[in-house]
Amino acid sequence: MPQHSVGDKPLVSVPQLVFPSPPSATDGGCSHTPSSRRASLGSPLSHGALCSAAHSPLDSCSQPLCPPHAEKHGPRAAPQMHYVAAGPQSVACGWRAFAPKCLQAFNTPRGFLAFLCAAAFLQGMTVNGFINTVITSIERRYDLHSYQSGLIASAYDVAACLCLTFVSYFGGNGHKPRWLGWGVLVMGAGSLVFALPHFTAGAYEVEGAEGVGTCGANRSVACRDSASGLSGYRLVFMLGQFLHGVGATPLYTLGVTFLDENVKSSYSPVYIAVFYTAAILGPAAGYLLGGALLNIYTEVGRRTELTTESPLWVGAWWVGFLGAGAAAFLIAIPILGYPRQLPGSQRYVVMRVSETQQLKDSGHKAASNPDFGKTIRDLPLSIWLLLKNPTFILLCLAGATEATLIAGMSTFGPKFLESQFSLSASEAATLFGYLVVPAGGGGTFLGGFLVNKFKLRGAGIIKLCLLCTLTSLLAVFVFFIHCPNVPMAGVTANYSGSLLPEGHLELTATCNAQCACGPEQYSPVCGSDGLTYYSPCHAGCHGEAAPGTGGQKVYRDCSCVPQNFSSGSGHATAGKCTSTCQRKPLLLVFIFVVILFTFLSSIPALTATLRCVCDRQRSFALGIQWIVVRTLGGIPGPIAFGWVIDKACLLWQDQCGQQGSCFVYQNSAMSRYMLTSGLVYKVLGFLFFATACLLYKPPSESPNGLEASLPSQSSASDTPMDLRDAPTALQLQSDV
Repeated sequence: MPQHSVGDKPLVSVPQLVFPSPPSATDGGCSHTPSSRRASLGSPLSHGALCSAAHSPLDSCSQPLCPPHAEKHGPRAAPQMHYVAAGPQSVACGWRAFAPKCLQAFNTPRGFLAFLCAAAFLQGMTVNGFINTVITSIERRYDLHSYQSGLIASAYDVAACLCLTFVSYFGGNGHKPRWLGWGVLVMGAGSLVFALPHFTAGAYEVEGAEGVGTCGANRSVACRDSASGLSGYRLVFMLGQFLHGVGATPLYTLGVTFLDENVKSSYSPVYIAVFYTAAILGPAAGYLLGGALLNIYTEVGRRTELTTESPLWVGAWWVGFLGAGAAAFLIAIPILGYPRQLPGSQRYVVMRVSETQQLKDSGHKAASNPDFGKTIRDLPLSIWLLLKNPTFILLCLAGATEATLIAGMSTFGPKFLESQFSLSASEAATLFGYLVVPAGGGGTFLGGFLVNKFKLRGAGIIKLCLLCTLTSLLAVFVFFIHCPNVPMAGVTANYSGSLLPEGHLELTATCNAQCACGPEQYSPVCGSDGLTYYSPCHAGCHGEAAPGTGGQKVYRDCSCVPQNFSSGSGHATAGKCTSTCQRKPLLLVFIFVVILFTFLSSIPALTATLRCVCDRQRSFALGIQWIVVRTLGGIPGPIAFGWVIDKACLLWQDQCGQQGSCFVYQNSAMSRYMLTSGLVYKVLGFLFFATACLLYKPPSESPNGLEASLPSQSSASDTPMDLRDAPTALQLQSDV
C-alpha cells in the first residue's frame, strides 16, 4: 500500500480494491456495513467519509473504509473496499514525544512478540509455577488448611472473571499495548504483595528442641493460641493472587488478538504458538527454580538443625516473588512504548475475513458498524451474538474441561509424585518441572506448527483438537497403574510388617508403649528393617541422634526395629524410606503423554475460536471464553482435585485436637480418583469438540476460487507494497 506523509496531505492517493462476491453472500455476514454508511461507488471521497481515527492504521495513515452493501442488480455487481487516509496517527515506537529512531527496529511483530513472550513467561512462572511449588511450605509456615490454600489458588481466577468482560470489551477497541503494559505492572505489584508476609510475620521459630522426638526425651508440646493468628495472612496471599489475576487478564485476550491482527493469517498460529509456548515454559521454570529455592532455609543466613527432609522445614518460598515483581516492572516499560497498531499490517484483514465463519443475520450486520463496541450500550448485543454462535459455545465448554484438568494437575501434580515415589517436596517439584518443560512447552509449539504446516482451516483445526483429546483420553488409563505405599508402621502396616486394614491406625505398640509418644511431633524415620516409623519415639529409639555416613541423623537402640546381626542393634535414619517402585518409568512416560496431547490442542483450539467469530468481536470473544473457562474450570478445578486427593488421606496432622494437613496418602486410592476425574473430563471434552466440528459452518466457496485471488501468504516480502501488486479483483465471500 502506498505510504502517505503525515500532516502534509490529508489524502495523497486512494487505492481501490474491488471485491466481487456472489449473490448469496449479500444476505448477511459478519462484517456487512449498515445502509446508513453506504457510499455511492465511484464517487469522490470527502473528508467526512474517512474512517474514524479511533481505529488507527497499520500502514502509516491509511485505513480501509467498510464497503457498501451490494445491490441486487446482477450477478457481477460487487461491493468495493476503498483504502483512505485516517489522519496523522503515529505508528512510531516510543513514549509520547520520545521516539528515537533506534527503537523503531523493535517496532515489528517479532519485536513485540519477544516482549509479550517475556511477560507470559513471567506470568506462568509466578502464578502457575512458584505458587504451586510453595503452597505446601506456605501451609506449614502460616498454619493453613488445604481448603484455605485452595482459596488462595482460586483468587487468581476470581479476579480474571471479574475483569475479563470489561478488559476484553473496551481493550479490544482501545490501545492494546497500553492495556498490556499496565496489566504487567499490576501483576508485578501482586508478586510483591504475595511476598509481604515473610517480612511482617516475624522470624520462623521451630517448636521443639533437639532430642524431643526420642523415647527418653519425649515430651508433649504445649498448645498455643498465637499460632492461629498466622492463618490471617491468607487474606494477604489472596490479595496478591487477585492482583496477579487482574494484571494477567489482558495478556491472553488482547495480546493474542494483537498478534493475530498484525501478522499474516498463515503465520498467526505460529506466532500465537510461540507466545503460548513461553507461557508454558514459565511454569516449568517456576517448578525448577521454586524447587531449588525450597532447599534454602526461609530465614536466609540463619543456621538451623532442620534438614530438607524434616516436616518442619520451610524453604525460601518468598525469594522468587521478589524477583518476579522486579522483572515485571522492567518488562512493562517497553510494552507501553508500542503504538496502537504495528506498521504495514492493514492488508491482513483480507485474509482473516476469508476464514471467518459465515453467520447471516441482522445482529452480525450491526456488528459491522465501525462504531460498534465503543460504548457500554453495545455490550448486551455483543454477548447475545456470541451466545447464538454454537461453535463458539462448544469450544468454550471444551476449553473448560481441559482447564479443569490442567488446573488440578498443576496444583497437585507435585504432591501426586511426592506420594507415589516417596519424594521430598523439593524433589517432587523439580521432577514435575522436568515433565512440564518438554511436554507442555513442546506440545504448545507443536500445535501451532501443525496448523501452519498443513494449512488447516476452521473444520480441520477442530478435527486436530478432536484427535489430540482422544489420544490423551486413552493415555489417562495409565492411572490404573500406581506405586504401592512404602510400608509405614502403624499406618499401612503393623509393627511386625504385615498389612493393616485400610483406615486403621495403630501407632502405639508394646515396643513403644513405655515411651508415651504423642502425635504432635511427626518426624518420620526409616528403620533398618525397611519400615518407616512416625517418629524416633514411635520407633522406640532411646539413643541420641548422631550424624551418619550420608550426613543424615541416625538413631540407635530402637526397640521397635528388629536387631540386625551385622549392626548388632536396630537403628533408624531420619527421613522416609525410599520407594523401589518398578512402575515409575512407565507411569512417568504416560503422564508425559497426557500432558503433551493436552497442551497440543491448546493453540488449535484458540485459533478455531478466533476463526469462528466476527473480526470486531475477537478480543471480546476471547474474554468471554476465558470467563467460561475460569468459571467452570480454573476456579473449581483445584478445589475439586484437592477434595478428591484429601479423600485418599490415611494420616492427618494433629494440631492440638485440630485436623491439619495430610501426612500420608494411600497411593492406590489417589490413582483411582485421578483416573475417574481424568476420564470424566476427557470424555466431555471429546464430545464438545466433536459437536463443534459438526456445527461449524465454513465459508462458502466463491465461483472463481478464493485461494487463487488472495494476496500470497507465502511471499517473502512483508512490506506494504505487497498489496499494490495483488490482483485488483479479489474474490471474497463477505464484505470486509
